Amino acid sequence: MQLQELLRAIQPVKTAGNLEREITRIDFDSRKAVKGSAFVAIKGVHNDGHTYLDKAVLNGAEVVVVENWPEQLPEGIACIQVSDSAQALGLLASAFYGYPSRQLRLVGVTGTNGKTTTATLLFGLHQALGYKCGLISTIENKIGEEVLPSLYTTPDAVALNGLLADMAARGCDFAFMEVSSHAIDQKRIAGLEFAGAVFTNITHDHLDYHKTFDNYIRAKKALFDGLSKTAFALVNTDDRRGMVMVQNTRATVHRYALRSLAEFKAKILENSLEGLHLELDGFDFYARLAGEFNAYNLLAVYAVAVLLGHDKAEVLTALSRLKTAEGRFDTISDSERRITAIVDYAHTPDALEKVLQTLAKLRGATGRIITVTGCGGDRDKAKRPLMAKAACELSDSVILTSDNPRSEAPEDILADMQKGVPITAAAKVLTIADRRQAIRTACHLAQPGDLILVAGKGHEKYQEIQGVKYPFDDKEELRAALS
Repeated sequence: MQLQELLRAIQPVKTAGNLEREITRIDFDSRKAVKGSAFVAIKGVHNDGHTYLDKAVLNGAEVVVVENWPEQLPEGIACIQVSDSAQALGLLASAFYGYPSRQLRLVGVTGTNGKTTTATLLFGLHQALGYKCGLISTIENKIGEEVLPSLYTTPDAVALNGLLADMAARGCDFAFMEVSSHAIDQKRIAGLEFAGAVFTNITHDHLDYHKTFDNYIRAKKALFDGLSKTAFALVNTDDRRGMVMVQNTRATVHRYALRSLAEFKAKILENSLEGLHLELDGFDFYARLAGEFNAYNLLAVYAVAVLLGHDKAEVLTALSRLKTAEGRFDTISDSERRITAIVDYAHTPDALEKVLQTLAKLRGATGRIITVTGCGGDRDKAKRPLMAKAACELSDSVILTSDNPRSEAPEDILADMQKGVPITAAAKVLTIADRRQAIRTACHLAQPGDLILVAGKGHEKYQEIQGVKYPFDDKEELRAALS
């Protein structure tokens, strides 16, 4: 693509060098730059791309996009100065790939909890309705039935636009994507045009990155601030910050709720481990997903489908056949011992609390709840005692264990969690750093009618320790321990 054509997507502050040249790719990692690359210098959390300009040029980059003008410009190199290089990267990537988000209907889902389930259900629903779709999620990326690896909840701007372009080229009508607060804050979605966006909820998470809860809220809100007037903004008004998200949006605002006033309403008639019976928008509806939190997810999916123009009855028929996303309230049963284990990604205090509240309603008269949970290393430390506190308040037995300790010592993480254990609950808490042993212990302690919750890792198939990812699957560990 011609550089001059690309530059129409941004507003350069200053330029130098020959702008009449062909650009073959866009890079923000100097190691990936090749002949014909345009290298965009991003000021990241840990690194500043401006310090790698020479390396990018040495590797073949012929154009550099910067915020800070270099003291010495290499001969033959075009330099473009912008006010925000992260924003420019998204705009340039979108233009380079031919604005793929305009070629399909893209719906973004953001919130602390429920993003993966909502996006995955939207994908499955539309596939069932006969459309070819794309999915961008924490668990996996998909184009139709083809599964692609997912390294991040929301990919970087170049990879994201490349993926959307592939979806459009292969005939996708819709794309559904999780939009993380990191991605919004880092401008990874700059240049994308959304048909609509969904807000599920917001609770304590990612304060290691955002520093304050207000910053976290503002990051989520920026998705809705950027919507066009032709888009829809769907918000959960049972969350007190639901309407905060759409205060400045140009999009048409719609609401969904179980309790407050909203256009899209549902009422839980029955909730069991086998699924939900809802009165949804006036329809009698059965789903294969359990828990109040899934009632919200199902209602959001239904509302999006209606806003996209689909027939209500057809949507509910297809939706009733769908299963939950992997690692989201996944159940494993030992029918002989009458023990049910649940694997869930709940890794925030609010998510853990909601899953445990659901289990409290689903257990039998004599059944107990045994919870195995931990917290990730190198992440938000403030939530560690809160996670332990939630587990203790809503469980009969608790085993604190490792999650992904990363570079931290598991014992240090567990010590932080133990600060949240109430004195009155200390007798029912065990601390076992080895996650495999913790799961086996929970299964050994379980009696007929008990429920075991293994929380925190969900779909993940690894455990990250000191920079190494070791194979580890909570579901497989449970199956082995129960058998």
